[in-house]
Amino acid sequence: MRTEPLSIALVSVHGCPLARLGERDTGGMNVYLLQLAKELGEKGIRADVFTRYHDPKDPQVVELGPNARVIHIEAGSWHEAKNDIYPLLPEFVDNMVRFQESNGLDYDLYHSHYWLSGQAVSMLNGDYAIPHVASFHTLGEAKVRARPAEIESDLRIRSERAILNQADQIVAVSEHERLNMIDYYDAPPDKIRVIPCGVDMDTFRPLDKGESRRELGIGDSKVLLFVGRVQPLKGPELLLRAVANLKKREGLRLLIVGGDEEGDAEINKLRKLAQELDITRMVSFEGVVQQKRLSLYYNAADVCIVPSYYESFGLVAAEALACGTPVIAARVGGLRETVTDGVNGYLIPSRSPEAFAERIDLLLDNDYLCNALGARARTSVQRLDWPIVADQIATLYGSLALASS
Repeated sequence: MRTEPLSIALVSVHGCPLARLGERDTGGMNVYLLQLAKELGEKGIRADVFTRYHDPKDPQVVELGPNARVIHIEAGSWHEAKNDIYPLLPEFVDNMVRFQESNGLDYDLYHSHYWLSGQAVSMLNGDYAIPHVASFHTLGEAKVRARPAEIESDLRIRSERAILNQADQIVAVSEHERLNMIDYYDAPPDKIRVIPCGVDMDTFRPLDKGESRRELGIGDSKVLLFVGRVQPLKGPELLLRAVANLKKREGLRLLIVGGDEEGDAEINKLRKLAQELDITRMVSFEGVVQQKRLSLYYNAADVCIVPSYYESFGLVAAEALACGTPVIAARVGGLRETVTDGVNGYLIPSRSPEAFAERIDLLLDNDYLCNALGARARTSVQRLDWPIVADQIATLYGSLALASS
């Protein structure tokens, strides 16, 4: 019977959990890694996150808390874009192995995050045949099918297929993602375990709306909120067009959180569209917001809008609901498992701005209904509290480690 604590290497080649959210190539996966490592550490499991340097000023090793740390590995220049990282994987793997050997580190299993990391672990396992758990966070084939204008390489899709068939265990964050893995990639169903993303229920909790608005400098206007990377896949253009279709726009504010404040091509396109739609006065581009302040935005909002073409899980919706804010979301992917139509928000089955506008109008015109949905919101996501989710992942790790020992 095993008595020593587990030791886990979380591999995330391109996504450092310390990177600022809302910028290029950062999002829910970064939050997931940070919280998972901390929670595992609190449970006595050693959790090392291996990732590329994203900032040359960072030390190689950053402690996150008891038993948890981030280890930065050199592989190419620090500013390489995600799409240029694949040729750097051998360098990343070599330097990761050197770090392990020079520090006398042995791991019970690797947990890869995203296809690039899955490829890295496949290379590692040429020398270290230990169990491999794979998570993807997004799937290339699913993105392309959801929005044909998305461009994903054949290399990515081939790699995802290989990893799904080679890994010892696969973690899907929703039932929808599990079905995508089976339907699009012929992944073995018996290797897939559905464990949702977690939500930090202490950070994301109901606060006084008035105080949250005063903190953010927002008055008594009706407030709509968009949070996430400002990119076409997230549907911000559809949201602007929905706002332009609202019956009552006087005094309304739309806050868009995410993206670089200056020089971001997508934000510049959205600014131009807002001008064409004559809604510029209503739209505020808030830029990148620190995680600890994000709860203020959710609490200041009357409604959070998630108009994505594709979400494997939909962390923004879960965070908003944890704050007691109703969500209007596209009926896609994992959002269908977090937002329950008519219970904690509404799901919109079409890509029609008019359909989104109709539900937004309904909630903005009916405080009783909006408050009723909000009152049920937090309870609806209680199952996503990080200690509960981390317990499920730790149990999975323990089973694999025991089977391989």
